[in-house]
Amino acid sequence: MTDPFADIRPYRDGEVADVLARLLREPELTDSLAKLRLPRFSAVLPGLARWLVRWGLGRQVRGVSDVYGMQMIIKTYVEGVIESSTGGFSVSGLDKLDASRPYLFMSNHRDIAMDPAFTNYALHKGGHDTVRIAIGDNLLTKSWVSDLMRLNKSFIVKRSVSGPRELLAASKNLANYIQYSLGTENSSVWIAQREGRAKDGIDRTEPVIIKMLGMSRNKAEQSFGEHVAGLAIVPVAISYELDPCDALKAHELSELASTGTYEKGEQEDVASIGHGIAGSKGQVHVSFGEPLGDGFENADDVANEIDRQIVDQYCLHPTNLYAYDLLYGEHAPKPENVYVEQGDCSRESFEERINALPEAHRPYALAIYANAVVSKMDYKTD
Repeated sequence: MTDPFADIRPYRDGEVADVLARLLREPELTDSLAKLRLPRFSAVLPGLARWLVRWGLGRQVRGVSDVYGMQMIIKTYVEGVIESSTGGFSVSGLDKLDASRPYLFMSNHRDIAMDPAFTNYALHKGGHDTVRIAIGDNLLTKSWVSDLMRLNKSFIVKRSVSGPRELLAASKNLANYIQYSLGTENSSVWIAQREGRAKDGIDRTEPVIIKMLGMSRNKAEQSFGEHVAGLAIVPVAISYELDPCDALKAHELSELASTGTYEKGEQEDVASIGHGIAGSKGQVHVSFGEPLGDGFENADDVANEIDRQIVDQYCLHPTNLYAYDLLYGEHAPKPENVYVEQGDCSRESFEERINALPEAHRPYALAIYANAVVSKMDYKTD
């Protein structure tokens, strides 16, 4: 039988060995890693540097024959990121979820790589299976990058298809794959609440994502609400004390405000991924909400409930309050009875961070942090 998801699904256990062998022969991968790990050596003796990287990778993946083995290697990298670039990693709400069943985890989106990585790590440490991760094909400009992602249980969201018919077909196939993962293969899924990061710090679900998920519904057998309940959507709120990409985001937002356009550089997403992984994040918190039930009539209703839970569960850091005070004044109203996690960044250090940016960019950088407080105020008012 043909596999309708062959071009988007993650690799299966039986495919891992061949894909790893292909990756070890990929010169662009070894060259990129050599420049990253051995920058000086790579500049002087690039050929030898690539050979050393290939040899090291070969040793690391020796004996890896399935997806779990690959993810255990990735786990050590995530733990290294937590150790080197965070002041601490905490989780809430996961104890209320059933580790024996799959969920569709829908999270806010602040960082390209670390949002799903931190969600996955929290699940793994909490005794849950890791998730299948939705990733846009705009980030997979090289076949070897796609191979790496699909080895880590990522599946491809086709955003670059042209034409309404092609987009509709790709969206329906994606919805069917997510349904198949949850219902047939008993595998949880991670997907962002929106296409692209919330660069302004305002976490809002795009109803079009919910409409896409609805394409897998059998309308003759299920109501819209029953379909939503069957997906077991769990809102997830990820909060970073410091955003490693705040300067990059503020620059883009400033350009958009002043000129109306912003042209992304060819390697800008790659640079953002690098900053997000290596940059200082301070305290990081992942909060899991409650699965959505069947009391929904349309995509807007679902999006509103996801937003409500994400805003409510979002863990504020002192940096959010520093930025709010700087933008609106220290006497501006603040949300009451909300938990604020103890932070690593002092107000003085935070102000130095913001003041190091071009003056035109500073309000946008502050808003990245302050809008989490504004959102809580808005939902308390509504």
